[in-house]
Amino acid sequence: MNIVLQSSLFTLNKSRILLFNLSDEKLSDVSIPPYFSSVGSHIRHILDFYDCIFNVVDNEVDLTARKRNLDVENCCNTAICYLDTIINKLEDLNDKDVKQQIVVIDDLGLGKTKIDYTFAALLAQANSHTIHHYAIISYILDRLGVTIEDATFGYNPTTPKQIIVE
Repeated sequence: MNIVLQSSLFTLNKSRILLFNLSDEKLSDVSIPPYFSSVGSHIRHILDFYDCIFNVVDNEVDLTARKRNLDVENCCNTAICYLDTIINKLEDLNDKDVKQQIVVIDDLGLGKTKIDYTFAALLAQANSHTIHHYAIISYILDRLGVTIEDATFGYNPTTPKQIIVE
């Protein structure tokens, strides 16, 4: 299996661990400042991004045309089902799929634009995007008093590790 696919699956499986160890109340809690977003809203956003990737029409992927399944934000079981759907789609991809040239439509702040990509590059972007949102989720969980038993959750693999000298 392609390394980009392996990385995406590895990263997304962290969502599974999180969702199996979180209550619906903690998933949907929007009490943490300054943005008052929930863990569930970030999980939904991550999965919507991946879901959008699989909507290739005329060799184009429109990242601005995401579904927004709000039920995912409030129910761990619904989020797990959505996650499983995304993981199954990723597992069905092959090397030819990943090497495919595509056009990505996105809004980078100045309106929609078309960008030449490979599917692998889009998956790599989705993986980095997921890790970025895991960092935000980590912050929310800390404020909610929820501990994750994964020291790498929310950290990009290139982030320098803090060395504690005793």
